Amino acid sequence: MKRDVAARAAAIPLSASVAACAIGVAAPSLAEAPQVHYRHVEVDGLSIFYREAGSPTAPTILLLHGFPTSSHMFRQLIPLLADRYHLIAPDYPGFGNSSTPSVTEFTYIFDRLADVMGDFTDALHLHRYALYMQDYGGPVGLRLATRYPERVSAMLIQNANAYDAGITPGLRQLVLRLRTDHSDEAVAKLRLLFELPATKDAYLQGESDPSLVDPDAWQHAQWGMDRPGNKDIQFALQANYWTNLLHYDEWHDYFRRYQPPTLVTWGKGDEVFAADGAAAYRKDLPQAEIHLLNAGHFALETQYGPIAEYIREFLPRHGVS
Repeated sequence: MKRDVAARAAAIPLSASVAACAIGVAAPSLAEAPQVHYRHVEVDGLSIFYREAGSPTAPTILLLHGFPTSSHMFRQLIPLLADRYHLIAPDYPGFGNSSTPSVTEFTYIFDRLADVMGDFTDALHLHRYALYMQDYGGPVGLRLATRYPERVSAMLIQNANAYDAGITPGLRQLVLRLRTDHSDEAVAKLRLLFELPATKDAYLQGESDPSLVDPDAWQHAQWGMDRPGNKDIQFALQANYWTNLLHYDEWHDYFRRYQPPTLVTWGKGDEVFAADGAAAYRKDLPQAEIHLLNAGHFALETQYGPIAEYIREFLPRHGVS
């Protein structure tokens, strides 16, 4: 029965109240439906945009987005959790509605993104949170976790890789080669990643029914990259991605030492991070709960209902409620 409910939730684009019914959540009236606030805060001289919903007195979930999107990727998930949790979803510098200083004005590396996000949590007085991490959200969030382990109440991992097993040949040949290969050919191939055909493919690859993916999602992501200077920003981060692999041992040590409650939801059709990367978390987190979904890299586009249900069931079982 639960699987049938989840399947229905994934198959139909739903309003917040109807979606809540579909995943077994008591639906609020329209007047009571959670509202999402769109805010900015000054952090390290930057204007950081974030979405906020739910009561600040409720347990917090910090939602960290991937490439090439922004907090926009959480637009359908947030209303399904805001009755019970305090949701905070920021945009990194260079993404979405946050400041986008040029590559000469800001050092676009993952260490710096984590610095800004750490200062962002301080600015909002977020001292305890569950980390939702997708794609880039993994290396940003896991840097936060190792710096501030006492703050992490749980990890909610969605297509965010931390193991060699999850690295696909395509990732090695297109992105990781930039560690040693700076040839014109390597640079040109990587820059194709920032054009509309590649962005659209990133959203549709691995989806069992691509007609369920809202085209506004990839158009919104492409809008961000098409702004003047933004493709240089994205290139700098992609060229820095190999440094994340150097942190794998540190992150695995964090997992083994602290054993944070971990829920893994993974679009099994992901062509960026292989599904083996989901199972690999059990090497260091033997109690991790893992669900493979009929989706691709951006599983929230079609599986926001089931993912919300998994979160609502998982967090209270681990004292986050």
